[in-house]
Amino acid sequence: MSLNRTSIQPGPRSSLSIISMIALLAGPFVTMLDSSIVNVALPQIARFTEAPLSETQWVASGYLLSLAVALAATAYLAKRFGTVRMYFLSLIGFTLTSALCALSPSLSWLVAARVLQGGFGAALVPLAMGMLMGKSRGQIPAAAGIVLFLAPALGPTLGGLLVHWAGWSSIFWINVPIGAIACFAVLRLPKGLGLPGDPQTRFDAFGFTLLAAGLALTTYGASRGAQYGWLTDLSWPFWSVGLSALGVYIAWALWQAEHPVVSLAPFTRPQSALALLLSTLTSVVQFAVPVLIPVFLQNLQGYSAMVVGLTLMPQGLVTGFSMVATSSVQKRLGLRNTVLLGLLLLALGSAGLLLVDVSTPLWVTALILCGRGFASGLIVQPLLSVLLGNLESREAADGNTLFNIAQRVGGTLGITLLVSYFQIREHFQVSRVVHMLGLSQISSGILAGLPSQARAQLAHAAITGFHEVIWVLIWACVLTFILAWLLHDPHRAAS
Repeated sequence: MSLNRTSIQPGPRSSLSIISMIALLAGPFVTMLDSSIVNVALPQIARFTEAPLSETQWVASGYLLSLAVALAATAYLAKRFGTVRMYFLSLIGFTLTSALCALSPSLSWLVAARVLQGGFGAALVPLAMGMLMGKSRGQIPAAAGIVLFLAPALGPTLGGLLVHWAGWSSIFWINVPIGAIACFAVLRLPKGLGLPGDPQTRFDAFGFTLLAAGLALTTYGASRGAQYGWLTDLSWPFWSVGLSALGVYIAWALWQAEHPVVSLAPFTRPQSALALLLSTLTSVVQFAVPVLIPVFLQNLQGYSAMVVGLTLMPQGLVTGFSMVATSSVQKRLGLRNTVLLGLLLLALGSAGLLLVDVSTPLWVTALILCGRGFASGLIVQPLLSVLLGNLESREAADGNTLFNIAQRVGGTLGITLLVSYFQIREHFQVSRVVHMLGLSQISSGILAGLPSQARAQLAHAAITGFHEVIWVLIWACVLTFILAWLLHDPHRAAS
């Protein structure tokens, strides 16, 4: 199927009611919130379970690994049992397992409940996205854009408040009323929404094994790579085998499988493949900064996690609102020029972070992040219209699942590589200054006793390491900008 003017032009606003929007946004919101909110509670969970933090980390890792495995089956389950039915069952399962997490008496019970929670949560984002975009011709409704970009930024702030005032179990209890309301709202969804389900759909067991193992091992290996080093025995066997399994799956799905568990056929079209690559590169540039900025603000500027979360929150709102403006911008400039403008602004916003140092006020940092958020909104909407807007209804489940897989694998690898690079460069810069000062090592006691000029030198060294990573992001924007020139612009061609 070739791209045409109807599939690319901004479509009308979604005809879904408010109740339907609540049903389709609550699921993605709670599962994306849960990906970031738990990290804040890990120290308190460790104290409650009397377990070391290294074991408690499985509360977060188990969820992410289970989510990656279940994501491999999402497209098949949607085609086999129907989109709305699978979304409803996933939402019920996620809500119930959230309650199990809150009631867990020990770490082993909590990890097991989190694994179940991740399995149920995997389908919520791709299925909801498919139904939302199906009603708006490949466009993300404004409310959906705000929710999807606000949830990750809201996690640390909300988590800090809940843990402080109500204890660690409250970060799971909060999902229960939201999930319950969403379940009742799903019952009011209009008929004919999503795929109806086909009992004749065959399950590709070999392909599922390859894809699930590839996603899980790559995710696990990447997390350990950032922690222990990418070439150590604790990490490289996992990510190397994981990437190999994904490579074998691609070959299997394209040339051997009659009914692959996730079809790659929609992305054999050059423009769809290009949009998938561009959206993955952009996601790395987008989400690497919210990972690095908290480290910078807490370690170098001394702010609390709650204050940092409040600083990050406005960019999520701005990103969502910029997606509202994208339709009018795209009508004036065309699809390709809108993406190019967004990438240019994203590069400039990233360059603005080169001005941030230990004395930069929080409002300045927040303003720079908002500029990056506005740029991201201009990029996401047009790329998704190319990527998913021209898919037939039968291809929607595969397209949305593959988009989420690409975001997860590409984003995880890209961001963890950047975090590793940041750690290496910061350590190098700080070690250089430590050597100049004639110190053998740095500890909090030694640091407090150093002259102010020496402490300033160490802070400047750490900032230099941070800025070196920002330059990598800027060059990534430049590369993406160059590739974006290859996008077709049917709207301009037709006019």
